[in-house]
Amino acid sequence: MAKGLLSKNKIKANGLQFHKSIVIMWAMVKKNIKNQYRRSVLGILWTVLNPLLTMLVMAFVFSSIFGRNNINMDYPVYVLSGNIVFSLMRTATVTALPCMVNNYDLLTKTRVPYFVFPASNVVSSLVNFGFSLIALIVVMLIRLPQGVEFHWTLLMIIVWLPAIFFFSLGLALALCSIYVRFRDIKHLYNVFLTLWMYLTPVFYALETLHNEKVQKVLIANPMVHYLSYFRDLIMGIVPSWQTHLIIYGVGFLSLAIGWFIFRSQRKSFIIYI
Repeated sequence: MAKGLLSKNKIKANGLQFHKSIVIMWAMVKKNIKNQYRRSVLGILWTVLNPLLTMLVMAFVFSSIFGRNNINMDYPVYVLSGNIVFSLMRTATVTALPCMVNNYDLLTKTRVPYFVFPASNVVSSLVNFGFSLIALIVVMLIRLPQGVEFHWTLLMIIVWLPAIFFFSLGLALALCSIYVRFRDIKHLYNVFLTLWMYLTPVFYALETLHNEKVQKVLIANPMVHYLSYFRDLIMGIVPSWQTHLIIYGVGFLSLAIGWFIFRSQRKSFIIYI
């Protein structure tokens, strides 16, 4: 009887703690988005304008100058879709890097699970991604005369989102843990991101690379599969079950490694911050 009562009280306490964590996380998400565009004339509209302007530059440079138009997809849509997917992961991880250090006061004054801080940054990036989807839809509407079509498979984005969320969250957990002790990781990671973007077919297709060995190396890049899945949905293609296994397998592996690093380092956060 006593054991059952204790068990019920523990479940209730855990439930209240979980609810408190969710409330705090959403408050931080709102704060992150507001701070991102504070004192900006256009404010949150930049979440739509940024991908559009980036797409225009990339489409002009790589299509008009280098002739990267031999892609089996409308090129502006191809570039924009790749850019917003890569930006989702990049924004999630870059903003999460210093989150433990930036929230030192909350860490010491409130009893909130530490993972809420990096998780809130990843969720914020998902919200920004939602606004970027508006930009993608606008471009697709503009390109309708050029043969762009809307397919029901776009609804499968809700199947794709959890996979890239797990992948990004795993990276965020690992990176913010390392940053607490090694602040130079921020600069090194920014350099790595530049290299990573060029190794990801954001503005080119793997098929345009004539070196098969290079293609095989690039296929090992997880972002290649997340971009490929997303673009398949735009083109009306239902990704294979193997592709689902890859994106979720990589996502869960990233989350497991990130959580392991985070758990092993969290007790030392207060000491090193």
